[in-house]
Amino acid sequence: MNLILFGPPAAGKGTQAKRLVEQRGMVQLSTGDMLREAIASGSKLGLECQAIMSRGELVSDAIVIALIEARLKEAEDAGGAIFDGFPRTVPQAEALDAMLAKLDKKIDHVVRLKVDDAALMERIAKRYADQGRPDDNPDSFKVRLDAYNRNTAPLLPYYGDKGLLTEVDGMGSIDSVAAAIDAALDGKTA
Repeated sequence: MNLILFGPPAAGKGTQAKRLVEQRGMVQLSTGDMLREAIASGSKLGLECQAIMSRGELVSDAIVIALIEARLKEAEDAGGAIFDGFPRTVPQAEALDAMLAKLDKKIDHVVRLKVDDAALMERIAKRYADQGRPDDNPDSFKVRLDAYNRNTAPLLPYYGDKGLLTEVDGMGSIDSVAAAIDAALDGKTA
């Protein structure tokens, strides 16, 4: 099974993806984690990504697609992928469809975590104060949130028209969000 978890930064995608990895044996492909790993490596790519992300901008489609492509076969061999933070644009979605088609696979489910932007800003401010993650700086986060809302909006009809999109209230408890996601994946009503 291949699943896309949609939602802005800090919506809880990572928390839900980790749960699905444990319960369903899927592999999480988090572009955020991959980008932070590249930055931590100190590589040329990592330094380039760090500069882009510290401004609150999105890393280019080419970089993100290459990161996903490098890990896709591993995920497919394990039984499927949870795409967390990818795709974020229609060209990324088209590239993902093409990569999966080469492996004779497809996206099975798209779950959108619907959240309140103001609540996310509060969540990020707290996470930044507690953890100090540079990409959680409230000023750059607002730029990221605006970019997410602007660039990702076209993806909703892209997947909705294919009958793959399910929307889940992402403002509930972790357990209630998990139950709604499980219901969507198992073809039940929440």
